[in-house]
Amino acid sequence: MAHELQLLKLCRGTFGQIRGLHASAPALAKSKSARMKTFGVYRWDPDQPEKKPYVKNYQVDLNACGPMVLDALIKIKNEMDPTLTFRRSCREGICGSCAMNIGGVNTLACISKIDTNLGKTSKIYPLPHMYVVKDLVPDMNHFYNQYRSIEPWLQRHDQKKVGDQQYLQSTKDRDKLDGLYECILCACCTTSCPSYWWNGQKYLGPAVLMQAYRWIIDSRDDATKKRLEKMTDSYSAYRCHTIMNCTKTCPKGLNPGLAIAEIKKLLCGMAKKDPPGLNTTALHK
Repeated sequence: MAHELQLLKLCRGTFGQIRGLHASAPALAKSKSARMKTFGVYRWDPDQPEKKPYVKNYQVDLNACGPMVLDALIKIKNEMDPTLTFRRSCREGICGSCAMNIGGVNTLACISKIDTNLGKTSKIYPLPHMYVVKDLVPDMNHFYNQYRSIEPWLQRHDQKKVGDQQYLQSTKDRDKLDGLYECILCACCTTSCPSYWWNGQKYLGPAVLMQAYRWIIDSRDDATKKRLEKMTDSYSAYRCHTIMNCTKTCPKGLNPGLAIAEIKKLLCGMAKKDPPGLNTTALHK
């Protein structure tokens, strides 16, 4: 019994200390000197066409803000300027909605840490060389239309009813898709490519070409020949000059430049698609 009483006293003392810490937390926060950081944000309103685009500076206290650039933008919009417009969704680097140019680099605002150098202004612009809808929101229609043009879905010639059975794949064939399927179509790589800047109407760009290769190399897909034939012109894939901006800026750490090089090898006959490791037709007979 004495042991239990002693344990109870110890627990009460510990909880009392924790309550004291919680009670003093606001006071500690207030006692900290403000860490004001300047964010220079690109602004343009289509409802005011006579007004040229400009950069507006906002002062944010980093002590009262999350660690990521998206946290700062949300704070600015919620507490300072509700007219600021940008896209966001997952906040986990998965959806690609908050792609923008931060400090001269195309990246995702939700996984881009704020530069804590208070003497340096963090400059935030929309993705370069795209039409701007408003503020930090680029027009993605052309990018998505190019993605649609490569028919990014599994294509088969066996005319089996969808949902009747699985299309099996060997482990080795599945491994070939790693580094390709993870693309979130944020367009960071595509809008960092000088070839795309000058030939964006004809050149498909790094993101779309990497997704094209993802379906070309898939052992379950039968449309390899058709997919490659659509890229035999001098622009669709061959406008890539291996500058490698795409690979350098990809927020997911992928390598679009390598995927494009593999497409070129297939187009010129230097490489051929391997036959499937599993004969799914025989397995399902």
